[in-house]
Amino acid sequence: MTVTFILFFSFYLAMNKSIALVLATAIVSGFSIYINSFAAKGLNPFLLTTLKNTLVAAMLLCMLFLSKKGLKKIFEPRLLPKFLAIGLIGGSLPFFLFFYALSQLSPAEAGFAGFIHKTLFIWASIFAFVFLKEKLSKGFIFASALLLIGLYIFAPAKPSFNFPLLLLLTATILWAAENLIAKKVLAENGISGLEVAFARMFYGCAFMLFAMAFFMPNTLLATFSLNLEQIAWLLITSFLLLLYVSTYYSGLKSLELHKAASILVLAQPITMLLSLLAGNTIGITTVLGSFLIVSGISILFSHSLLISKIRWKVPSWMKQKS
Repeated sequence: MTVTFILFFSFYLAMNKSIALVLATAIVSGFSIYINSFAAKGLNPFLLTTLKNTLVAAMLLCMLFLSKKGLKKIFEPRLLPKFLAIGLIGGSLPFFLFFYALSQLSPAEAGFAGFIHKTLFIWASIFAFVFLKEKLSKGFIFASALLLIGLYIFAPAKPSFNFPLLLLLTATILWAAENLIAKKVLAENGISGLEVAFARMFYGCAFMLFAMAFFMPNTLLATFSLNLEQIAWLLITSFLLLLYVSTYYSGLKSLELHKAASILVLAQPITMLLSLLAGNTIGITTVLGSFLIVSGISILFSHSLLISKIRWKVPSWMKQKS
């Protein structure tokens, strides 16, 4: 029975490349959350994020040239305002709000930041419903409720709402808005996920470099005093970020926004599993939260497969040549 399910699920993913890509994003995110918990200790988070975004932008630039896409569309006047918006409200401003808010919270309150950030799928779904006219089925709403409850159980502390938490929520909503703009841009003919990912990282790091040069010049200059260990962690986390943005925006192109954003919640139990494999003790509430999240994602897949009656699209390599 288990083997049959795995084979069937694998076939389902093979037929749904976009879901497979976003699922890969969630797995990468789960690894990233775990690694970032101990990577580059002592490095300013603003500097770390700016350097990662810059490195990823450079790597995506190479990928675009290797794919012979170039940068023509990135600077096209018709699309430039949207790309700038993606960079500003997705690749720069929310990071400043997020990390500043974290610096104002106690360690116990900071643990709640993960819950607020993971509510991104709620705001993205609302935006998708209002602005993209995506239909939110009853099955999706039920799955979302399980995801939200699971995330809340995951949260180590439930502090009273305060201004730093409001900043965290604002950053999360901005990221959801960026998802909306990205989805609209991806609907344009000929715009690829890699191009949107590059625009986010390129314009985002440009905004962040300018802000740091103006407001935190000494922190930015610390780039030249990084030790080998910090550089190694910077490269590792940058590579994970490259995988994240390249798979997510490529998957988002053909997948509804509310579904894509919801799948990312799966990163939380993946991080828990990695922590468990590392020998850390996992509480019963964490296990329960993971179970609810996995159940919610399973319902989301099941609903897409059975209730919505997906018409399988035969891959081009399976079609007979005429």
